[in-house]
Amino acid sequence: MVSLPKGIPILKRAEWGAVASVLPMKTHVPQKITIHHTATKQNPERSLKAKLQTLQKFSMERSPLSGGRIKEPWADIPYHFYIDVNGNVGEGRPLQYVGDSNTSYDPTGHALIVLEGNFENEKVSPEQRQSLEKLTLAIAKRWKISGTQIWGHKDNASTACPGEDLYLLLPHLRDLVDGKTSQRK
Repeated sequence: MVSLPKGIPILKRAEWGAVASVLPMKTHVPQKITIHHTATKQNPERSLKAKLQTLQKFSMERSPLSGGRIKEPWADIPYHFYIDVNGNVGEGRPLQYVGDSNTSYDPTGHALIVLEGNFENEKVSPEQRQSLEKLTLAIAKRWKISGTQIWGHKDNASTACPGEDLYLLLPHLRDLVDGKTSQRK
C-alpha cells in the first residue's frame, strides 16, 4: 500500500465516508504529477466531505458529461487528491492505483491532483495555491519526481483542463520542486 504524503493535512477516505471501489483497479508507482480542474464553479459553502461524496457517486455511475457524451462507470474517484476552494485537501482514489480520465491518455504513473473550479474563468484561490504547492512538493519528494515531470491535463490530451489560470502556475511548481524558487506566501 502506498502511503499518503507526510506533513500536509489530508481528509482521508474513511473520514469522508468513501465506499469501496466498484471495479478492479491496476496498481502503479507515481512517476509524474498531473494537475486537473473540476471545471465546475467554486463553492466555498459546501464541505469537502460532501464534494468528495458527490464526486465518488458521479464517478461510479454511468453519467452524462458536458456536451452530452456518456461516461461509463469508473472504479472510484478518478483523482488521487482533491483541493477545494478553501485549500482543504481530500484523499480521492488511493495513490497506489492508476487514476481515470474522460480523455484519451494513459494516467499510469501519474499522481492526479484536481482543484475545485473552472480556471478558464475563475482564479485559483490563495489557499488552493498554497495547498497545491505543499502537496506537489510532498508527492515529488516522496516519489523522487522532478519538476520536468509536472504536467497539466492538457499536456497529455486534447482539453482545456486545468484551465488557463491554473496552468500558469505550473512553471512555478516545476521550479519549486527543482529547488529553483521557494513557496509563495
